[in-house]
Amino acid sequence: MDTQDSTSTTLNKPSSSIKRRITNTFLSVYDVYKFMVRFFKEAFVPPYEFQELIKQCWEVGVRSLALITLTGFIVGVIFTKQSRPSLLQFGATSWIPSLVSIAIMRALAPLVTALISAGRVGSSIGAELGSMRVTEQIDAMEVSGTKPFKFLVCVRVLACTISIPILAIYAGFVALLGGYLNVIANEGTSYSTYMQQVFQPLGFIDFESSLIKSIVFGFTVGMVGSYKGWNSSSGTAGVGKAANSAVVTAMFLVFIEEIIIVQITGWFR
Repeated sequence: MDTQDSTSTTLNKPSSSIKRRITNTFLSVYDVYKFMVRFFKEAFVPPYEFQELIKQCWEVGVRSLALITLTGFIVGVIFTKQSRPSLLQFGATSWIPSLVSIAIMRALAPLVTALISAGRVGSSIGAELGSMRVTEQIDAMEVSGTKPFKFLVCVRVLACTISIPILAIYAGFVALLGGYLNVIANEGTSYSTYMQQVFQPLGFIDFESSLIKSIVFGFTVGMVGSYKGWNSSSGTAGVGKAANSAVVTAMFLVFIEEIIIVQITGWFR
């Protein structure tokens, strides 16, 4: 009898472990849902934290300009340089500006900007809010009668949603400039001709989809970083985990959103 009981207990362990994981997954999804609902309830209700919003837009946008500029320029140069040998085989080097504009404006500019922001901004938000949670600064704000969620979370999410689309547009034009320098060095194309060929294949839906993607990516980066930092625990180790998890989760969601938005945009082309 003892042997049968131990055998049945061993067999039940995997099933109970699977049930526990499924339950924890649904609980996590519900926590994320509550967090997002709370954001939409508090973000657009007065009082508004305009000064803190401007400060966070400066932190997210202006302080990222140097990195975005360098990355966008390198993306434009490398993409143009790598595309030229393939097009040269077919005698189609005149298509380089159109190819560069389609690739950068439709996909690369929003995606690269979002990934960089996830690494820089998402980790910063996760670590900052995580350290405030661990040191009980958030609890002190709640006791003092202020609204820490509105001041800390809503402002940062809105700042990311506003700043990252602007950075994506800026990164796109910087990448086109990098592509132009490579084209003029090899083809001698004038700036006016290059810009005409750049914008010729682009339509309104291309700019619209890129803007929508940038807004969604910005919201995702801000929301993930805030959620991970707000719910961090386990002392200083939890702060590092929150920052790392914010980056990984935000990048994963950005790729998923990219696939979904590209698919939806394809239906309207």
